[in-house]
Amino acid sequence: MIEKLGFAIIGCSGISSKHIEGIIRNYKDANLIAVCDLYEDKMDEAIDNYYNYSKENKSDFNEEVIKIMKNNKIKKYKDYNKLLNDTEINVVTIATDSGTHPGIAKDVLNAGKHVIVEKPMALSTKDADEMIKLAEKKGLKLSVCHQNRFNPVIQKLKEAIDDDRFGKLVHAVASVRWNRNDEYFNKDAWHGTLDRDGGIFLNQCIHYIDMLFWMMGDVKRLTAETDTFLRDIEIEDAGVASLRFRNGAIGLIEGTVCVYPRNLEETFSIFGEKGTVRLSGAAMNKVLDWKFADAVDNEEEKMKQGGFEKVNIYGYGHNLLFKDVIDSIRDDRKPLVDGREGKKAIETILAMYKSSRTGKPVEFPLGDYSTTTGVE
Repeated sequence: MIEKLGFAIIGCSGISSKHIEGIIRNYKDANLIAVCDLYEDKMDEAIDNYYNYSKENKSDFNEEVIKIMKNNKIKKYKDYNKLLNDTEINVVTIATDSGTHPGIAKDVLNAGKHVIVEKPMALSTKDADEMIKLAEKKGLKLSVCHQNRFNPVIQKLKEAIDDDRFGKLVHAVASVRWNRNDEYFNKDAWHGTLDRDGGIFLNQCIHYIDMLFWMMGDVKRLTAETDTFLRDIEIEDAGVASLRFRNGAIGLIEGTVCVYPRNLEETFSIFGEKGTVRLSGAAMNKVLDWKFADAVDNEEEKMKQGGFEKVNIYGYGHNLLFKDVIDSIRDDRKPLVDGREGKKAIETILAMYKSSRTGKPVEFPLGDYSTTTGVE
């Protein structure tokens, strides 16, 4: 058995810092071998983030670990195909533009390496299916970054669902009321495009949509309306959907980036016969309501005072997701958020686009569909 798994990161912008943190926080089992990006300065910045993290959080690591990190010589690759020939690398994390995820993921899997891919895993059901089948064929792990599933409050909520504390589930609501102005969409060539970005539901709202079906089960049917109201982009900037789950409950999705003048709120709510839960915060780790018929010992107040949001508004989901993937490799089991789980959010959102474009309800399974299907 390999003592430590060698990790590489493809794509060194934005979210890559959370991948670096996820690797460092699992230092006993993981080591960052290489980074890859088309731009040298981005790779240098990512490597600096790696070295600075242990300094800034030195109270969390002993001197020996800090020394190991300091002496780690991280390789740089501009061409990820060359990175894939590096025998020290066992796991590749993909943090590139959304539209490039499936192509890179399939190349990584064909090179015999495990994959952690940022959301969305793909912009079409066909690409998602191909990624899933290839990982299974190769006997490799494919995990999608829906890291909020690992946050403490979410784990408690899932436990309440599984323990039937809600009784009969009635409905659930995912609402994201944000602002993304023209400057945001114009900062590079891919944001706001159908074939490379996909839409605000695939990028801004996807974590809340993932949470809907993880808690409520699979979707049977949905109807949606989306449109581009204010932004000069190819994709929608606001939309809503109504869902019927296979368990009989109903659901609502509301998403917008048109809120003036800045982000307003994001909430996730579940309502049942014997329970009501409302969560907020970027990582769904702030408790607004936690009411159950069988509650004891001031349970709601304890949940509200849990300190989850105060510790880190974004949560520590990536750290725990990376640990889960490492454990899944060691134990040869499925990751909690494997490719099939990752596809569910993609399928739900693409069904929203289909319903909006056709003006008709969409039944599941969706079949072959993409962000560009039916668009002239």
